[in-house]
Amino acid sequence: MKTISTPLPGVLLIEPTLFGDHRGFFLESYSAARYREAGIDVEFVQDNHSRSSQHVLRGLHFQFHYPQGKLVRVSRGSVYDVVADVRPGSPHFGQWYGVELSDDNARQLYIPPGYAHGFQVISDVADFEYKCTDYYHPEDEGGIAWNDSLLAIAWPAAEKAIISDKDQHWGQLDQLEPSQLPLYTQ
Repeated sequence: MKTISTPLPGVLLIEPTLFGDHRGFFLESYSAARYREAGIDVEFVQDNHSRSSQHVLRGLHFQFHYPQGKLVRVSRGSVYDVVADVRPGSPHFGQWYGVELSDDNARQLYIPPGYAHGFQVISDVADFEYKCTDYYHPEDEGGIAWNDSLLAIAWPAAEKAIISDKDQHWGQLDQLEPSQLPLYTQ
């Protein structure tokens, strides 16, 4: 397993070791001890799985009082995955990181609690799986507009994005009060 730092503190790109031959492949998608050695020493309490069609864009989401750390991966298809620092006071406020996750590259991304997260499906269909460090509380969810002008995320197919009603109503980052955003703790 290879762990790669990203420009956002604590956000890690993980390349699991693949064992394969003409029959297929095997990979260890999670081992608490191995991930702890890589600096991801958290307890995951919930696993989620979503399936989306091409161009679907989900996000950018976060939780206020119950922030979730996430270990995300794609088991079928391909997505462009994005993490954004929307925590007022953070030295990285307004910065984002994006990477392609797919069943071909088997990459994972660890996102610490407090960051906003979203993805857009590149392939015809994608199965997106993720482990969370806290339970989902719908009343605690917040978000940032996927096309926020301050973040200026380079989505791969922004002009074709399929957005849920909920995600179409999130505000622009520069129009939100700090109390409407996740807390920054050093």
